[in-house]
Amino acid sequence: MKRQTLAAALLFLALTASHGTTPAKHKTIYDYSLVALDGKEVSLSTYKGKALLIVNLASQSIYREQLAALQDLQKTYADKGLVILGIPSGDFGEQEPGDADAIKHYYLDAQHITFPIYAKSTLRGKDTIPLAKFLTDPKDGVAGGEVHWNFTKFLVNREGQPVARFEAGTDPADPDFRVVVEKVLDGSFKKQGGPGKEGNGPPAGGDDDDDGV
Repeated sequence: MKRQTLAAALLFLALTASHGTTPAKHKTIYDYSLVALDGKEVSLSTYKGKALLIVNLASQSIYREQLAALQDLQKTYADKGLVILGIPSGDFGEQEPGDADAIKHYYLDAQHITFPIYAKSTLRGKDTIPLAKFLTDPKDGVAGGEVHWNFTKFLVNREGQPVARFEAGTDPADPDFRVVVEKVLDGSFKKQGGPGKEGNGPPAGGDDDDDGV
């Protein structure tokens, strides 16, 4: 009886030790949510199985001309599983000054954007939303540090893992950018390990560059 008790105790300790050394599961985009323009919380698990392009928007930015290219990108690749998510933010030069109604009017009514536009969010500083922290986390996200400026772009694969980052100056109409999108869609793109030609670096020069405004 004592031997059985001892054996059971040893088995319990072995299982406990084994459990304790199990690596923590990395988070994915599906562990996060965004707030819609109507104020409702939307889990990003809604987009499971899709490739995502997450872009922080600003209606007064010089890069707002990229909206047409983003809309064309959504139209071109929607059937292949791409979803673009727009997140307006006033953090960079206060170039998204409007409230939810103004944002809806600009993007949906005036610009005729058909991809999801979410509520204005904080993407830099102490009040940064959890999703932005995840996207820029060096372990689970992609390298490059916190978001630098408007129209920063994050590509997320179909498994919910951020795999590439492009700064403001990267035009979504650029053929090289579309090649990366296609590779993410077909599963052949490998996650960026650091700054490189895919666009994981500082923004190109221009009126919108972050000078600490």
